[in-house]
Amino acid sequence: MNIGIVCYASVGGSGVVATELATALAERGHQVHIISSEAPFRLRDQAGLTFHRVETPTYPLFREPQYLLSLANKIVQVARAQALDIVHAHYAIPHAAAAYLARQIIADSGRPAPAVVTTLHGTDITIVGSDPSYTETVAYCIEQSDAVTAVSESLKADTYRALGVTRDIEVIPNFLDCARHARRAPGDLRDQLLQGAEHLVVHMSNFRPVKRVDAVIEIFRHIRAEEAKARLLLVGDGPDVHLARERLSTAGLMGSAEFLGEQLDIVSVLSVADLFLLPSSQESFGLAALEAMACGVPVVASRVGGLPEVIEHGRTGLLYDPEDLAGMAAGGLMLLRDSALHQRIAAAARQEVVEKFCTDVVVPRYEDCYERLIGAAARGASAQTST
Repeated sequence: MNIGIVCYASVGGSGVVATELATALAERGHQVHIISSEAPFRLRDQAGLTFHRVETPTYPLFREPQYLLSLANKIVQVARAQALDIVHAHYAIPHAAAAYLARQIIADSGRPAPAVVTTLHGTDITIVGSDPSYTETVAYCIEQSDAVTAVSESLKADTYRALGVTRDIEVIPNFLDCARHARRAPGDLRDQLLQGAEHLVVHMSNFRPVKRVDAVIEIFRHIRAEEAKARLLLVGDGPDVHLARERLSTAGLMGSAEFLGEQLDIVSVLSVADLFLLPSSQESFGLAALEAMACGVPVVASRVGGLPEVIEHGRTGLLYDPEDLAGMAAGGLMLLRDSALHQRIAAAARQEVVEKFCTDVVVPRYEDCYERLIGAAARGASAQTST
């Protein structure tokens, strides 16, 4: 199949999953074309995988770059040049709208148009898409997609509730390459990061308000009060990095934390970690938690959104009400102090990922979706020819 993947290039979950899907599809023999404003953060060289940059000129007449129009135009160009069967839009805004517009342009020219698949990832529905400024447009483009998927049952329910759409939404969870996402021997990295401490606590995110980095610092403050040899690693970048620094400074913990910034090789960092904190106010899936689990790192997280679909409390991780920061800290301390519990949860978490969330389990479900749409289009074209 010839497949176009439309996504954001940032380190957020939707861009990461879209890039991993593109890579996996190319490895499985498909011709895949990533369309974005810049090369996605985790894009790797892979036979059968091509990147197409969207160029957006600016003009004094416009108050902002017209990315939606230039993206739709690029989709049309790539679809025609590469005879795309599918355009897969990741994140509803503006990608579903651009894919819909591109499909209409191609169809009105009398040429076969690719089918449009829209995957909903989270804040495109729960925060941005539910804003009254966008709801009608987002709902319409979802309804007009040939197939729609969501990364969790929670997000599917949120979409019906927030936008009032009525069409079927198929839940296909996020996934990992489990061969790459596996705990490695730590080498010298653990000692380098410990700097004399005994425990490494990790938080990894795009440092947006929904990730609640202030809650991360507060949980770590509680942990440090009981375990003075704990150290916090903050992985990623985003608007609330300054807030993290401010809260650490206020708590007198700057010397017990390290900002690692964005990391391509997250597996190496996770492979030396003892505990992962994710006290988000909302997670439609929780890809960072999944990555930690795959690397054998017990996760302490909020019981929100899709996280209970990824983590079973007491078996593959620990879940608490979002405001129960003391409970999260107590759970984290229990895991750091009880090696048998730590090992049991780490092993169960890894096994859960292998059984439910690996590439070879999830990607065929996307292939099945594509094949159904291509088959339906072929049947429709045949029927039209026969009449």
